[in-house]
Amino acid sequence: MSKSIKIYLDNAGATPIDPTVFQVIQKVLKENFANPGSIHDLGVNSKKILEENRAIIARILGAHSDEIIFTSGATEANNLAIMGVLSKSFFDIQHIVTTNIEHSSVLETCRYLENLPVGGRKIEVTYVPVEENGIVDPKKIKKALKPNTVLVSVMYANNEIGTIEPIEEIAKEIRHYNKINSTKIIFHTDAVQAINYLPIKVEKLGIDLLSFNAGKIYGPKGIGILYVKRNTPIISIIHGGAQEFGLRAGTENLVGVVGLTEALKITEKIKEKEVKRLIKLRDYFIIKLSKSLFDIKINGDLKKRLPNNVNITIPKIPSDLLVLELSARGIYVSEKSACKSGDKAGSYVILALCSGNNKICKKGEGSLRFSLGRETSKADLDYVIKSLNEILQKLKRWYN
Repeated sequence: MSKSIKIYLDNAGATPIDPTVFQVIQKVLKENFANPGSIHDLGVNSKKILEENRAIIARILGAHSDEIIFTSGATEANNLAIMGVLSKSFFDIQHIVTTNIEHSSVLETCRYLENLPVGGRKIEVTYVPVEENGIVDPKKIKKALKPNTVLVSVMYANNEIGTIEPIEEIAKEIRHYNKINSTKIIFHTDAVQAINYLPIKVEKLGIDLLSFNAGKIYGPKGIGILYVKRNTPIISIIHGGAQEFGLRAGTENLVGVVGLTEALKITEKIKEKEVKRLIKLRDYFIIKLSKSLFDIKINGDLKKRLPNNVNITIPKIPSDLLVLELSARGIYVSEKSACKSGDKAGSYVILALCSGNNKICKKGEGSLRFSLGRETSKADLDYVIKSLNEILQKLKRWYN
């Protein structure tokens, strides 16, 4: 393979924009620049386009149009889901249940609330540990529930190791608890990594809140969604105008909304075929890695994982060094979540999988995330295997 060929395997961090989406965005940028809140003809037309796209997204999710709230991305959507629900509730001491492998936008928001009394009320958080395969036990979520639990937030699929969490089973446990104890615990899921590959009908999932963004589904950056089921108690955390049914102030990003809608339509159209293709490539890649002469460990469950995700640990080799070595060969991967890439500590997701006194695990060395995409081919993966073996052979004498 020519050295000029670039192999992008960081699609969990960001996807390239789909050509059709790009064309749609260009048209909106040129023709539909007016503020959707304006009452003149151009503004009214922008508002019409906004609501037409909201309705399309709602149909794809199996939701109502007034349940779709546009945000600047999934981080904002996650913040709105957590802080908006807690601010609306009136328990003296509010309790949140989540897991120890959530995206940083969920974990850091929970930690912030733990240390910041809201209206004089203390927030408690239970971080339910996942099993060694990276999947949380729904029974442990149920066990963590209390009379003052306000919110449960469990991601649909993990952004680093790709494990698929049992969202429907967790929803059943929450519904049963609510029924027996006459409570109203809200269930939120971060579905950013799942949208491309998994079923997303909100009623079947059994969730009250669902967040995702366009930047992970071959759409534009800077636009996301929070699905808010009707009658879910939640208030805005960004104040100003009354846009988005009073839940998100600020002029709507019409260009982003149209791009997100087009990206989501394409994703749903090709999902079944693309999932089958990627599973074959993923499993082929895992088999090739397992046959390597070097010690390579696959992180997370081998089957209950996203079709495009392969996360590995290579003992003793710093992951940032491997990322740079691969990059020098035109292969682009990630060492952990892009949102935490500036953190010098090892991946907290990988650490969560470790048990006992495994020092390699505790250091978090050598964890690499390969996230395949629509352009990934078998030839690409063969080149990656060849390059990785050459790199490890070179580094072997340094780290024995």
